[in-house]
Amino acid sequence: MEFQQSELLKSLPKQFFASLVQKVGAYTEKGADVINLGQGNPDQPTPVHIVEKLKEAAENPVNHKYSPFRGLRSLKEAAAAFYKREYGVDLDPEQEIAILFGGKAGLVEIPQCLLNPGDTILVPDPGYPDYWSGVELARAKMVTMPLREENGFLPDYNELSKEELSDALLMFLNYPNNPTGAVAGKAFFDETIELARKNEICVVHDFAYGAIGFDGERPYSFLQSEGAKEVGIEIYTFSKTYNMAGWRVGFAAGNKSVISAINLLQDHLYVSLFGAVQEAAAAALLGPQNCVSELNGLYELRRDILINGLTKIGWQVTAPKGSFFAWLKVPEPYTSVEFADLLLEKAHIAVAPGVGFGEYGEGFVRVGLLTSVERLQEAVSRIETLEIFKKIVDNDL
Repeated sequence: MEFQQSELLKSLPKQFFASLVQKVGAYTEKGADVINLGQGNPDQPTPVHIVEKLKEAAENPVNHKYSPFRGLRSLKEAAAAFYKREYGVDLDPEQEIAILFGGKAGLVEIPQCLLNPGDTILVPDPGYPDYWSGVELARAKMVTMPLREENGFLPDYNELSKEELSDALLMFLNYPNNPTGAVAGKAFFDETIELARKNEICVVHDFAYGAIGFDGERPYSFLQSEGAKEVGIEIYTFSKTYNMAGWRVGFAAGNKSVISAINLLQDHLYVSLFGAVQEAAAAALLGPQNCVSELNGLYELRRDILINGLTKIGWQVTAPKGSFFAWLKVPEPYTSVEFADLLLEKAHIAVAPGVGFGEYGEGFVRVGLLTSVERLQEAVSRIETLEIFKKIVDNDL
């Protein structure tokens, strides 16, 4: 007997990264040496002191029982201390912080917390595809905000109509940005807060790459801007800052009413997170942070190796300012999918076609800085042998 899926499941967007994994898998199964630059899975181990804390906490019988529904107060206090130390932001641990089962879970949950079917949410394009999943699960209406290169991959709010702004109840933002590697500063977030206050829009800032900024520039937190907590929240994950992607832990911080809504929904979905993981997460936030600066330096080194190498072979690319992704313009006459397929077929290099992140991602591919310098150099060499960019240079002469 086969049971049919619900209409809700059938309506969900196709999992873009799942199809990418399948494509890569087809080549690796044949024995191909694929350099996979298409995913966003950190390649470095979790720092030792965090792992040791997990081991210690896992042996404590207290953590073998259910944790408090809304998380350990010690972790929420650690998150508040982290924001005060790193960004000068004051947060109430109980009312302004919610523990999440990973940043993705929070991003998918929030539309269900605040929206009713048919309500409008503003979503960046290109953007993280799982935003769309949350929109569909809430049966909401998505209005996209184009992120264009000429505007530094920031949305131009003047492009939104008065009706769209009036109808919108929620807005997703993400800086440093996935997939473009762009960053946003105080002026942009100040403008966003003014817009949100005027139109009664809740801002959800996805700060997943908050620890990764280049050229001496530190990423700016949305909550640093005056009035941010009045109009929204920020989501922070341990996955990128501390290489804890598999641990599935993060937190939301900011507006009390939104935090309350998240907690209420999670009361019905979960019975909190394994206590040992929460204790280890607190140790990450409060412990030595040299591991974070070292990781940032590693990504910057990889960025420079990749960008300089591609530039030398004739590919005109722009270096990302943050995140661990590079957003590279596709040469003519290829579409993003065609070029990604070409690299996989002819050079055994996997990249993510930009159109997978939205309509305005067309014309780009996303490359992850999540492999060794040697493999990045090898990728550049393989691309050079295709002589695509040599032809472009020759045609320009």
